[in-house]
Amino acid sequence: MISLKNAVFAQELAENSVLDDLFAQLKDPNQTNPEGVEKKIWREWSKSGSDAMDYLLERGQKAMEAGDYDAAIEHLSALIDHAPDFAEGWNARATVFFLIDEYGLSLSDVRQVLILNPRHFGALAGLGSIYEGLNRKAEALAAYEQVLELNPHHEPVKQAVARLTQELEGTAL
Repeated sequence: MISLKNAVFAQELAENSVLDDLFAQLKDPNQTNPEGVEKKIWREWSKSGSDAMDYLLERGQKAMEAGDYDAAIEHLSALIDHAPDFAEGWNARATVFFLIDEYGLSLSDVRQVLILNPRHFGALAGLGSIYEGLNRKAEALAAYEQVLELNPHHEPVKQAVARLTQELEGTAL
């Protein structure tokens, strides 16, 4: 008989296997549809394993998209309270905090995302944006370079790396 704990562990292994395959596809320099692979990764990350938690994430994201940041923070904070190991809840709330210029709160949430999911290229890109907002260009560049290690097809991050590299080299002269 399989225990619930073993079933959950088996599910986590299967999910990691799916993500491992998707990340391998994303890193392939000959990948013809990196955006499609990236969307599949985001879909996997958005699965909490609970319909109720998925609903809170959806409500938070919809409130954020509508510009109702207070409601978004409320929904996403409830999600984090109930599912503190679900990285995407932290990531969504980090995004809301960034949008309202609360860089310290955003940074704190991004750090939690990366503890839970070190391959979260969205959180790493957000980290780069936060550091840019704080005028910490070297740290921003380092974060963006980590994004490209995971997702070498990310065009906005490639552009940010080129821009920051040029700015930092100009500063060093």
